[in-house]
Amino acid sequence: MGRWPSFPPQACWLCFFLLLAGPALAGAAEYRLVSDTLLRGFETNVGGDEDLVLPLYQYLQADVGTPGEPPLTFHLYGWGRVELAGSDHFERTFAGGDDTAGELLYGYLEYVSPEVPLTARLGRQYVFEGVARESIDGLRLDAGLSPWFSLCAYGGWPVGLDATDGRSGDSIYGGRFTHHRRGLYEVGLSYKNVDNDSRQAEELLGLDFSLLLPAGISFFGYSTYNLESSGWAEDYYELRLAFDRLQLRPFFQRFDYDDYFATGANTGRPFRFLAGTGETVNVFGTDLLWLQSEVWEWGLKAKHYDYDERDNTAQFLSALLTWSAEEGRSQAGGELGWMNGDSAENEYLLSRLFVYWDLPQTPLLDFATADLVYVWYDETIHGDDDSFFLTLGGGTRLLQDRLELKVAADYSSDPYFDDDLRGWLLATYVFSR
Repeated sequence: MGRWPSFPPQACWLCFFLLLAGPALAGAAEYRLVSDTLLRGFETNVGGDEDLVLPLYQYLQADVGTPGEPPLTFHLYGWGRVELAGSDHFERTFAGGDDTAGELLYGYLEYVSPEVPLTARLGRQYVFEGVARESIDGLRLDAGLSPWFSLCAYGGWPVGLDATDGRSGDSIYGGRFTHHRRGLYEVGLSYKNVDNDSRQAEELLGLDFSLLLPAGISFFGYSTYNLESSGWAEDYYELRLAFDRLQLRPFFQRFDYDDYFATGANTGRPFRFLAGTGETVNVFGTDLLWLQSEVWEWGLKAKHYDYDERDNTAQFLSALLTWSAEEGRSQAGGELGWMNGDSAENEYLLSRLFVYWDLPQTPLLDFATADLVYVWYDETIHGDDDSFFLTLGGGTRLLQDRLELKVAADYSSDPYFDDDLRGWLLATYVFSR
């Protein structure tokens, strides 16, 4: 059996800042701790050798104070894994993998000024600002410059590039400048620069907007420009229309692979090989939602894919139905979809049924879940023309709902696996004060 995962060394300095902030945090009114302990089990067969794999995962979330409330709060979330059966599954499956692993997903101090519109975050955190959708170790500042303008700026080290030759020469910085009028519109201009081993990995410029109109009409969109390749990488525009219980959401999306995946020294991108294909994908679609009542909800999804270089198209159409209990959390529904395309991989029929059922009066079982997915392909793939997936589960709540126990089993069969059976047990404990 391997070693237990150690605390990520890149984030150890966060503990130092936590100690410095101890007196202020001690006065916080709220403490919250969420522990998720997950035990999974499955068998693998590689080269005729069968292995039982029993990974144990521990997820931990801690909050001292409520996010967004002044003056100082602390927030942390991370996970660790150990392989109990002693197999080498994770070593074989992941390059450089180990039986044990762990990661701090976020851990930061947040300061909210009680006097001026200023928020500061220090530590490992997620940044979603315009073109930035990153995990960083660093500092983020968000300031309201006036009732009409605001500015967000961040800088530090990109977490995702830590595995590529360490952190030497790595950096990330950027920000978003916003002009807005509450309840009417917002326009943002954003910038992001990433260096990997002292070489530029990404340099992006983004424009985003939201417009709220009368009669329940709103318009959203963004465009991303790749400064490194000098081209528009992605565009997305969405219109939302609300008519009483009917909602309509037409949208348009475009990807240019050469500009979207051209990332310089950013070797962490798994689909970087798509850069240079010259492909451009245009997606037109709409979602229609009808809230018939508090119990019944109907939906319709339609998408049209247009590939320039491959010179083919595909259409996807699906209908959805959801039933929700008037009292309690029970819910059931289904989806039936059809993909029709010019290539074989874009010809299939999709069906799904799901249920979540509250069982408050049943001993040892407070809820049960089931999810069934069946896909039928128009042409065979490796001799099979369908895929099947089924999951069944249930659970109970204890200690005045602070502890929740769940157990489930998953079974699947598809053109790539004759059959695959997995099971897992999850214990979630929530403590707050």
